Order: sequence, then structure tokens, then C-alpha cells
Amino acid sequence: MSKTTSKKTNAVRIVESSGIPFELKEYPVTEEHQSAVDVALAIGESPEHIYKTLLLTGDKIPFIVAVIPAEGSVDLKKIAKISGNKKCEMLPMKALLDTTGYVRGGCSPIGMKKQFPTYIEELSTLEEKIIVSAGKRGLQIVLSPHDLIAIVSATVADIIES
Repeated sequence: MSKTTSKKTNAVRIVESSGIPFELKEYPVTEEHQSAVDVALAIGESPEHIYKTLLLTGDKIPFIVAVIPAEGSVDLKKIAKISGNKKCEMLPMKALLDTTGYVRGGCSPIGMKKQFPTYIEELSTLEEKIIVSAGKRGLQIVLSPHDLIAIVSATVADIIES
């Protein structure tokens, strides 16, 4: 387990207090947008291990979290159906910080201001480890997908475009 004092984001504190094994990976932050694939290259990992956290809004449930592979796209119809909505759309970027407490590029599914219904792509369960944002740009957390599912009480489902 990685212990650090300078990297204690809310997400890191939650994972650390759960007692599950994890690792932190840092990368240099640039002013340009860094995709999840760019992050994979920066930390020396394969892009298929990187999962991005997306926030959506639904017509019945105001906020929904989707955790999907870096190179995937969320299927709005699938996530609407699985979450009990008729329609879902991406949360406007300007609302991300106020809603989650995280900024773009540093949004973790762990430790948001409130616990929102979370859906993780079922392909994640085939991996030994996945990597998600640790709650700030430049910091990723490596953990078992099953541990992530447990920590955020996620529902596992097919939520990406085919």
C-alpha cells in the first residue's frame, strides 16, 4: 500500500482507510487537455487499464457516474435504461466542480461531494487492476476493479458503445 502525505486527496484517504491494496502513479500536468490515453502513456501503462469517470444527468435521477475504459464512449441509451431514466446526457463541464468537488481531468469515482449512483463497465471485471483518477490532475490510483466496485457501491453493466 502506498503511503504519502502530499498526495492525500479525498479519494486516496477513502481507499487508504478501507485497507485495500492500491498504488499511486503521478504524471506531469500540462495546460493542454490530456486524454485518458495520454495519461496511460505518461504513467507507462497500457491504455486498456485506464478508466475515465464521466458525470451524466438523467430525466429522473439528477446525477449518474459512469466509469468506462479510456478509449470507450458511454452509450447514453444503455446507461439511461440501466439507471432507470428515459434519457441521459453528459453533465455540462462548468457544473463538474460544484457537483463533484473535482475538476476535469481529476474527477475520481471515489470521494465525490455526494455518493451518486455509479455504473462501471462490465469489461473492468476481466482486469486484474484498473487505473482511475485519484482526485486531482496528475495523480492516478491503481486498484482491483472489484475493490473499486465495493468502495463506490457500483453497479456492473454494459454501458459503452459497441
